[in-house]
Amino acid sequence: MQLYCWGTFRDGLIIIRIAEKKGYALLVTLKEVLDNARSGCYAVPAFDCSEDVMVRAILEAAEANRAPVILMCLQMQLEGNGWVYLPGLIKAVADHHKIPIVMHLDHADGIEPVRKAVDLGFTSVMIDGSRLPFEENVAITRAVVDIAHRHGVSVEGELGHVGGMDLEDKEHFDSVLTEADEVKRFVELTDVDALAVSIGTGHGVYRARPTLNIARLKELNAASSAPLVLHGGSQTPDDQIQDAVRNGICKLNIFADQRLAMFRGLKRSAMQDRTDPLPHELFGPIKQELAALVAEKIELLYAKNKADEFTKQSLCQD
Repeated sequence: MQLYCWGTFRDGLIIIRIAEKKGYALLVTLKEVLDNARSGCYAVPAFDCSEDVMVRAILEAAEANRAPVILMCLQMQLEGNGWVYLPGLIKAVADHHKIPIVMHLDHADGIEPVRKAVDLGFTSVMIDGSRLPFEENVAITRAVVDIAHRHGVSVEGELGHVGGMDLEDKEHFDSVLTEADEVKRFVELTDVDALAVSIGTGHGVYRARPTLNIARLKELNAASSAPLVLHGGSQTPDDQIQDAVRNGICKLNIFADQRLAMFRGLKRSAMQDRTDPLPHELFGPIKQELAALVAEKIELLYAKNKADEFTKQSLCQD
């Protein structure tokens, strides 16, 4: 048996995780994958997933392309049994796939969801204080960092606000660009491991073609000691995404593009000749469309084959 050890130094403590080596390793943290992405000038794709078919399609496609991947669970879609089913499934299959996998709580709106995620084994959490005044955003983000870092869990914060449509497609929120002169202070005061910034993207399906503010991004990247994250990555033109990656974006959040892909698959499924199609005939086209999208995003972000850059030191063998 081989045991592997890895960890993070925080506040005078070394937080160690030890796992039996089974092909690769268990779940890794956001800090681990984004530090590697920043030094390697690529971005890690982050996919929101709310159903088991999404988890399987994303992981199988990421492994086929040898890419690290972030599986994100939106707090609002975990309500009820989602808190049990989704993280339970991801933890059960993580060490089967020979790639780095992060299990990330997306857009937590307070302390209690973060505590719950940490208790359930999430390796990363995102606290969304972006609509709060600066000092209040700092306070709640710092409180989350204090909780999460004690357990070796990474934290993503947000400064500025990425607007767009809400998930019910009923209300539109305006974006507020991130100010470069606030970034350094925010990162220092909160000790976040990653920072989501606003440079012109929006959540949901775009009403008009976006234009990313790459000049602003360059300023933000120069000011931040933490890797930068871009929310609202769906439907943003490929050339702009790659320009953003070349200028500091290390994580791209993707959800609307997944929904569009799955809807294409669903329409294909609905065209079955058989009146009682088998489950694989119903879900197959959905998985195929989603897998093709995942492969496309991995290529776009220069993340293909980057899983092979991760190494863990052997602790002991017997």
